Amino acid sequence: MTTSVSARSEPARLTVSLVTFQPDLSTLRKTLVCLSRALGQILGEHVKLFVIDNSQVDSVSPLLADIPFRCEVQVVHGHGNIGFGRAHNLVLAQTGQYHLIVNPDIEMKPPMLRQAIEFMDAHPCCDLLTPRASWPNGTRQYLCKRYPALVDLVVRGFAPRPVKSLFARRLERYEMRSETDGQTYWGPPIVSGCFMFFRGPALRALKGFDPQYFLYFEDFDLSYRAGQHGRTAYVPQIEIVHAGGHAAQKGFWHIKQFLISATIFYRSHGLRIL
Repeated sequence: MTTSVSARSEPARLTVSLVTFQPDLSTLRKTLVCLSRALGQILGEHVKLFVIDNSQVDSVSPLLADIPFRCEVQVVHGHGNIGFGRAHNLVLAQTGQYHLIVNPDIEMKPPMLRQAIEFMDAHPCCDLLTPRASWPNGTRQYLCKRYPALVDLVVRGFAPRPVKSLFARRLERYEMRSETDGQTYWGPPIVSGCFMFFRGPALRALKGFDPQYFLYFEDFDLSYRAGQHGRTAYVPQIEIVHAGGHAAQKGFWHIKQFLISATIFYRSHGLRIL
């Protein structure tokens, strides 16, 4: 199943790209099972899943062999750890009418991808859809953000809980909690990269992720540019469970990458302190 990417004659209705690096196989399996069920509901359409593995050893192909996908599945492996965004870009030229960028730690109910397609079909002005998300314990996650001021990033990512409580209202505003507490909300400036449902031509026009980013802020950059290119929508009817995040709790290397990528983002789009 491990292959190189080749051109296809006609675009798919939906393509999906998922990037892994030394994945937790139990978590990845849950994500792949959810994807197999969700993609299986898009009946009579050409759909394709790309699993792009940045790991040295291919542990993904044996896992996929045990999951009953009804669509074409392609593993892309052997290119090394080139980073999250650059790995997704490996299949950019093959993205379909719609393209989902998804993390390997996402779960969803089977109808979600079909409903996302229906929303995009009904709203041709929408280039990027972001869903309602929760942690595995059911607590709400906030995937939409305002343009990040430096103080928001520092407090949200690194401050101890007592300090965060002093900035509670500011952080709620940064996370757009009131705006995304009801129905569809148009125009969030920033959305998370854990689940980005794109209109394929728009993603290709944006040239995908900026390869300057190795990890972190590549989704900030891409969604911010997408909002300047077209319209972005928060659609709460599309619901996911996301188990990731917490860069500050993953150790010094992750904190370093976070700071490097934040610097690239602010150099590209402008620094806001407060």
